[in-house]
Amino acid sequence: MSAAHAPRGLGFIGLGVMGAPMCANLARRSGVPVIAHDVDAGKLRLPREAGARLAASVGEVAAQADAVFLCLADGRVTEAIGNEVLAAWAHAGGVGTLVDTGTTSIHVTRRLAAQASALGQQFVDAPVARMPQAAIDGTLSIMAGGDARAVEAVLPWLRCMGTDITHCGPVGAGQVVKILHNTFLFETVHALAEALAIARRNGVAGDVLFRAMELGSADARAVRVQGRSALLPGDYPAGRFPARYALKDVSLALELAEAARIDAAVGRHTAEMLRRTCDAGLADAYYPALYTLLDPQPA
Repeated sequence: MSAAHAPRGLGFIGLGVMGAPMCANLARRSGVPVIAHDVDAGKLRLPREAGARLAASVGEVAAQADAVFLCLADGRVTEAIGNEVLAAWAHAGGVGTLVDTGTTSIHVTRRLAAQASALGQQFVDAPVARMPQAAIDGTLSIMAGGDARAVEAVLPWLRCMGTDITHCGPVGAGQVVKILHNTFLFETVHALAEALAIARRNGVAGDVLFRAMELGSADARAVRVQGRSALLPGDYPAGRFPARYALKDVSLALELAEAARIDAAVGRHTAEMLRRTCDAGLADAYYPALYTLLDPQPA
């Protein structure tokens, strides 16, 4: 598939908090038929309202689409479904492009890319960043890895879902950048939570601390977003990025560090805090809930 060749259809599999609005934007903006699938039929409403056709199976998506986007939280599921799509295209004698928009282990990414190449198909890793509202608004940041021509071919469709697309390098580079992006954010929020707990125990109000940070060299988006929306009010709702997802992503970063023989001490500390947060029954809570372990009874 090339940018000059209009595909028969675009497939989208995995319609969670991020995937459903991403698929809906693809259906509204691409000008191409979109075929959507999720094992949970309740997640199909938003894509259907945007004009996507619904498929009963992965095979049905592959049969109608020349490019299929995956947005799945589990690496094993991503690999299994990705292989099913690639095999279906190869069996039918066609050529398609598989795009993984989830945050996935580099090992899964490389295996899928190798399988795609062996079957004469294309593969792009294009994980997304920013909050669920950005998925709704179509303003995601997308970090793509893959052959330049393959990335260029899917760029029009990525632009339906995001405003900032970075080609990070060959296959896997998108995942490396996204994993490190997320890990740096979690480490920053961890440090911010520690600072807030210490400040409160020393008689300084959290709002005063954050205002001073915002006026100085410590200013960061995490202070203005996670700090003010979650840490200050102690609000960690389910339905936002949960602690278990954060732990998964930091664990993927530690996997990268180990392979590179880097002693990622900060990452290990944050992973341990997230693990304790999950063990405390907060696995589905918004990940800044790690603060509750630092200061169980905030001042």
